[in-house]
Amino acid sequence: MTYSTIMFTNEGGVARLTLNRPDRLNSFTVRMHEEVADALGRLEGARVLVLTGAGRGFCAGQDLNDRAVAPGEAVDLGESVEKRYNPLIRRLTSLSMPVIARVNGVAAGAGANIALACDIVIAGKSAKFIQSFANIGLIPDSGGTWVLPRLVGQARALGLALTAEPLPAEKAAEWGLIWKAVDDEALDAEVDALAARFAAAPTRGLAAIKKMIRESWGHSLDEELDLQRDMMRELGMSDDYREGVAAFMEKRAPKFRGR
Repeated sequence: MTYSTIMFTNEGGVARLTLNRPDRLNSFTVRMHEEVADALGRLEGARVLVLTGAGRGFCAGQDLNDRAVAPGEAVDLGESVEKRYNPLIRRLTSLSMPVIARVNGVAAGAGANIALACDIVIAGKSAKFIQSFANIGLIPDSGGTWVLPRLVGQARALGLALTAEPLPAEKAAEWGLIWKAVDDEALDAEVDALAARFAAAPTRGLAAIKKMIRESWGHSLDEELDLQRDMMRELGMSDDYREGVAAFMEKRAPKFRGR
């Protein structure tokens, strides 16, 4: 597929997917959904994915011009969610590698919740997160109603969703909505350093951490303890674990191969 709405590279263990409609704040169209899905199928050899937006914003959510509705006309938004946004959120959360959101500006509507679906969100201090759905009579989709109360609690989740007020990146970090807010000029260096770290890390172990934490919401403590036992047994057989222990004992830097 030739990409016209995204940019994608996969080199040195680091895949980078950039939403590339800066004139529309990287808002989603059907074409962009198709291109993103295609790119996410081309991650062979990658050990970390960086998701970002071109220009002055991360993503403004759905491009309403792409599904323009005449006054008084009804539209099945559930179909759009089911066919495009839900598969994207499921894919990002289940990838067997860390996913870093580099939020370089406004992240609004579905764009905010796509960022929050990533494993680690690093934002420039000028960035803002906006649950803009209430302004047009909708609910926070793309996982929003599920993830918001789990990250910031019900009171703040309701405040963000009902008022649609912008949340500055520094406050988002303070509230625990995102991992970190950094100076805008330091954003690239921060994200690149973390991506390089993950690309050289024990990928299988990172994937297990991601899976275990994301799925723990549905488990009792007893169930989780059993799952931890099983995962530790599996990871203890991995090449990366043996290399990590050998490197520690030999007082050298480990050379993980992600298996």
